[in-house]
Amino acid sequence: MTTRRSLALAGLTLTGLTLAGCTRPAASDGSVTFKAVDVHPGDFPTVMAVQWMGEELGRLTGGRLGMRQFPSGQLGNEDDSIGLARYGAIDICRVATAALNNAFPETRILSLPYVFRDVAHMRAVVDGPVGSELLNVFEHHGLVGLAYYDAAPRCLYNVRHPVSEPGQMHGLKIRAPQSDIFIETLRAMGANPTPLTFGAVFSSLQTHLIDGAENNWPAYQSSRQFEVARYWSETDHSFSPDALLISKASLDRLTPADRDLVRDVARRSVQVMRQGWDQRSAEARAAVTAAGVQVNAVDKAAFAASVKPMLDRHLSEPRLRGLHDRIAAA
Repeated sequence: MTTRRSLALAGLTLTGLTLAGCTRPAASDGSVTFKAVDVHPGDFPTVMAVQWMGEELGRLTGGRLGMRQFPSGQLGNEDDSIGLARYGAIDICRVATAALNNAFPETRILSLPYVFRDVAHMRAVVDGPVGSELLNVFEHHGLVGLAYYDAAPRCLYNVRHPVSEPGQMHGLKIRAPQSDIFIETLRAMGANPTPLTFGAVFSSLQTHLIDGAENNWPAYQSSRQFEVARYWSETDHSFSPDALLISKASLDRLTPADRDLVRDVARRSVQVMRQGWDQRSAEARAAVTAAGVQVNAVDKAAFAASVKPMLDRHLSEPRLRGLHDRIAAA
């Protein structure tokens, strides 16, 4: 059956293939300017870290390798970015792992609720063997994982009233990333999940298409969603990181030495990102609370209990259970 969504996806595929065919190979001197995309604005920590990558690559190669960025969703949403990178129309994209969960089932472990204890635990995991394994799941689909960036902790916020326990979620239409994991999580908490792209959230809050959303401090502040949704609940329900990906076609066009250099610089960009992330998170929280946002603690044990049946269902899969046990022991 042909649906509007299938036609849209077919159009994206054809666009990606067309653009890929127009992508210029490396110049005769080996110079390459990578095209990098992100839905966040130019001063966001993820965008700044990729900018640092471009500057560092330029420094180490005398300008032979560089970066051109397209922030603020200039080339579409995260699903668009993934498709364009797969077909080589762009080179690098930063996307939430939520956008990867359906296509790459192993990444679900990173998005499941209450898997990580805190930011330090998440960082230890993605920097270790589990993180390395989960960077290697993309290559059979035209992508290569370079690094995991921070995007946590994620909390709930809404336009209606303070939420401190799951019973207060009943009837709230909460935006979910386009990921089955996040949809199931919000439903288990008692909300009515509404899948939307990140760029559609602000207007949807304004028009009351949705009552709330969930995200991190920097995204909440930079998107101006705090101006509409003024009740923030410290659920810390997800520490799902972001993934920095490169088109396999783009990476394969490089010399082995340049491929190694790109991977190394991407790994080192993680610390740049984290430094910026920690600072931006603190600044964002201070800014929105000064603007009158009401922040409240929650009964985290009750929220964890509400999603436990859903979590156990996913962990009945041996692969996810094994990853979960290793994460818990980290």
